[in-house]
Amino acid sequence: MGEYDLDDRGIQTLWLDADGEQHLIARSTADRLREAVGSVPHDLEARAPIVTRPGRPLGLGPVAITCEDGSVRVVDGRLPSDFPLGYHLLRTAEGIDRRLIVSPGRCWLPAEQTWGWTVQLYGARSSASWGMGDLADLRELRTWTEEVGGGFLLINPLHAVAPVPPLEASPYLPATRCFRNPLYLCVQDVPGHSPDDVDASTLDRLKSSATIDRDAVWSLKRDALLAAYRRNLQQLDASSVSNFRTWREGQGDGLLKFATWSALVELHGADWHTWPVEFRDPGSPAIAAFQDSHGEEIDFHAWLQWQVDVQLRVATGGLTVIQDLPIGVSGGGADAWAWQDLLAGGISVGAPPDKLNSLGQNWGSPPMVPWRLREADYEPFIQSVRATISGAGGLRIDHVMGLFRLWWIPEGTGPENGGYVHYPSDDLLDIVALESHRASAVVVGEDLGTVAADVCEALRERGILSYKVLWFEDDDPELWPELALATVTTHDLPTVAGLWTGKDVDDQLAATDMSEEDVRGGRDELLQRLARDGLAPDAAPAEAIGAAYRQLGRAPSLLLSLSLEDAVAQEQRPNIPGTTERKNWQIPLPVLIEDLRDSDLAKMLVRQVTSGPRSPQLLDDVLADATGGGVIQSPAAPRRLEG
Repeated sequence: MGEYDLDDRGIQTLWLDADGEQHLIARSTADRLREAVGSVPHDLEARAPIVTRPGRPLGLGPVAITCEDGSVRVVDGRLPSDFPLGYHLLRTAEGIDRRLIVSPGRCWLPAEQTWGWTVQLYGARSSASWGMGDLADLRELRTWTEEVGGGFLLINPLHAVAPVPPLEASPYLPATRCFRNPLYLCVQDVPGHSPDDVDASTLDRLKSSATIDRDAVWSLKRDALLAAYRRNLQQLDASSVSNFRTWREGQGDGLLKFATWSALVELHGADWHTWPVEFRDPGSPAIAAFQDSHGEEIDFHAWLQWQVDVQLRVATGGLTVIQDLPIGVSGGGADAWAWQDLLAGGISVGAPPDKLNSLGQNWGSPPMVPWRLREADYEPFIQSVRATISGAGGLRIDHVMGLFRLWWIPEGTGPENGGYVHYPSDDLLDIVALESHRASAVVVGEDLGTVAADVCEALRERGILSYKVLWFEDDDPELWPELALATVTTHDLPTVAGLWTGKDVDDQLAATDMSEEDVRGGRDELLQRLARDGLAPDAAPAEAIGAAYRQLGRAPSLLLSLSLEDAVAQEQRPNIPGTTERKNWQIPLPVLIEDLRDSDLAKMLVRQVTSGPRSPQLLDDVLADATGGGVIQSPAAPRRLEG
C-alpha cells in the first residue's frame, strides 16, 4: 500500500478522517468513481503539458521551444536557469507538440506584516447602494481601510451566476470562475445611466429590506443597465465605444462563449442541460447562427463585463483586494457548458463528515476529471486563476486541498458515501505560483477541514499562505506560523457575538439536522478558546469580541484578517453549511458602511491587532525558513500591501 493507497485511476481507497480514524471506501463507491474517471489514454504521458521550473531537466532529448514572445530556443536536457517563465510550446524530436509551462515555483509575498478586513460585499450596504453592497461600496471600504492603516481586503467571490431568477445566492456556486457578476455594478457610475430609468418606490423598498433580495435587485439593475448600454453606444463619443470594442476583442473566445451563454439563459433557462438540443454544444452550427442573430443581446452581456472590470479596478485602487476562488461551479452554468467534456458525470464534490459539519457536505459542483484537465493543457484552471486574480492583487483558494484531492460523491448518495480522487497537485500549484508571480499577487490557501499531511508542506514550499482560524486552533496565536493569514472566524463559522450569546446555536439547531449534542459541544470547545486569556462568564459581547482579537493580535502571521461582522457585533454568521432552510448569503450588515468610521468597536478591533508587541518576519526570512534558503525574487513594482 502506497502513501495514499491509490488505484490506477487516482482513487484513494483508504483515507483518514479529521480524528485520525482510518476508513475504507465501499466497493460500490469505488466502482462508480472509477466509471466516472474513465480510462486514461495510453499515450497521455507523451502529449500532456509539461510543468517545470528553470534549471530542471526535461528528460526529452533535444527539443525546440517556441516561447511566448515568438522566439525559438533549442534545449537538450536541462532548461537553462534563466529560461523565461510562462506558457510556451515544445516540439519533441518525434514531432509531438506539447505545452511547456515554466513556473518560478513560489508565489509572490508581501514584505511586511499587515492587517485587513474580511468583507461579504453583498452585505456591506451604503445609503447609496441599491439593496446590496456594490463596487462603489468596495471603493468606500478600501478608502476607509487605507485611512485606518490597513493593507488589504478579503472579499467573497464576485463570479457571475445565471442572470435569471432565482439568482444563486451562494458566492461559492457560481456559473463561471472566469467572469464576474454584474449584480455588483454601481449603476449610478455606469456611463449613460439616467435616474429616470429607475422606479423610485422599488429602490426605496430594496434599500430598507431586512435581507438581500437578489432577484429584485437584478430586475431593477438590469433594466437600468440595458437602457444605459443602448444610450452609451448611441450617444457617447466614439472613443468610448472604441475602447469597449478593443477590450472585448482582447478577451477572445472565452468572453464570446460566456456572453452567448448569458443570452441563451435569458431565453431558455439557467441550466444548459434543459435547452433545445442544438444549443447544448457550444461548438455547434446552431450556436454560430444564434450569435449572428442575437448580436445585441450578446454584446450587452459582454459590455456588462467591461463595466465590472472598469469599476473593480477603480474600487481596488492601490490596495490589495484578495478575491476568493471557489472550488467549483454550477453544473448548469457557463463553465460547465463550455468545458462539459472535462466533467465527471453523475458526481458532485463536497467534504466528508468533520468538525465543521458532522453530516458531511455536498457542494453541488461537478468535478473535472484529472486526466481530462491535463489533456486540455490545464487551460480551464489557468483561466480561472488568472481571471480571479485580475485587477486586485490577491487570491484566496477555497478548499485548497481540492488541488490535491477532491471528495467525490456519487449522485443519489450522501456525503458520507464519497471517496477521494487525486489531482496533479504539483502542476496545479506551480501554475498558481506563475500567475501569482505575474500579477504580484499574494495567495492564501484555505486549508481547513480534513487535510492530508503533505498539503501544508507543499503550500509552504510554494509561498502559499496557510489559513489559521482561532476557532480551530489549540495553540495560542503567538505560536502560529508567519506564512499564514490569521483570523478569528470565517463565513462558515460563528461570529464572536453569535457564539458568546448562544444565538448561533439557536440558528444551527433551527436550520440543520445536526444533533443538539454536537452543536452545543462544538460551542463549548470554541468558548474555551475564546476565554483562553480569562473572560468573565457575564462579559458583554463587545468584551468577548475584544478578547478574541486581542489573541489574534499576538499572531506573527503575515496577514491578520478582521471580520467586518465582528466589527459591528453581528450575531448571525453569513452561512451555515449544509442547509437551505436559512437565508444564507442574504444577511446584510446592520450598520451602513459610511457609519463604520464612527464605530468604537471597529476602532477597538484595529487597536487590538496593531498595538501589541510585534515580531514580524520579513519576506526573505519567511521564505528562507520555508524553503531552506531559496528565495524568489519578487517582480518589480508590486501592489502595495504593507499597512
